[in-house]
Amino acid sequence: MAQQISHGVEKTPAKTDGRKRRWHQHKVERRTELVDGALEAVRQRGRDVSMDEIAAEIGVSKTVLYRYFVDKNDLTTAVMMRFAQTTLIPNMAAALSSNLDGFDLTREIIRVYVDTVAAEPEPYRFVMANSSASKNKVIADSEQIIARMLAVMLRRRMQRAGMDIHGVEPWAYLIVGGVQLATHSWMSNPRMSSDQLIDYLTMLCWNALCGIVEVGGSLDTFNSIPHPSPQLPPIS
Repeated sequence: MAQQISHGVEKTPAKTDGRKRRWHQHKVERRTELVDGALEAVRQRGRDVSMDEIAAEIGVSKTVLYRYFVDKNDLTTAVMMRFAQTTLIPNMAAALSSNLDGFDLTREIIRVYVDTVAAEPEPYRFVMANSSASKNKVIADSEQIIARMLAVMLRRRMQRAGMDIHGVEPWAYLIVGGVQLATHSWMSNPRMSSDQLIDYLTMLCWNALCGIVEVGGSLDTFNSIPHPSPQLPPIS
């Protein structure tokens, strides 16, 4: 009898855990639906959209939003995370794994980043207008993921060429950070076309990569050779 009671007691937590898991899954799915709705609301109504307008666009009450998000900062962070997970990172992964090489690959990686951000101006500005620490962490995390993907690609190609790969990580972070900051500046004040921005960033990155290839990626080789100032072009 005691054994039967013991067995019966053991079954109750299992059922409870199952309900908790299903409820948790429901909350995750519902929150994702609301984030997707908020992202669409920002696209339609612009970066200054309010929580009331987001709720109206989704078709729920503002009370429902606050059931799943602490405040607008929390929602903004979730929107940025969703955009990075579903658009920015997949697009960059596709560019980095393309069959292009050399200059074409360099330009394509930069083009995809710039065009992905430029295609979503209102969500980008909506996110950037929020200065919360959690939003900044999401941006830093997405940059880190892209930099690591770039480092993997660089390391693989350099190893095949028999080059020194010790500098791969800082180079990858420098490229991603530089392109991200330049694109952010351009989105805030577009003083040139997106194609011009892409070409200027490609010019810088390509020449840097050429210099790395010339010394086989070796810091010792780089430090052992002279570094005269470049010859200026003749004045026309």
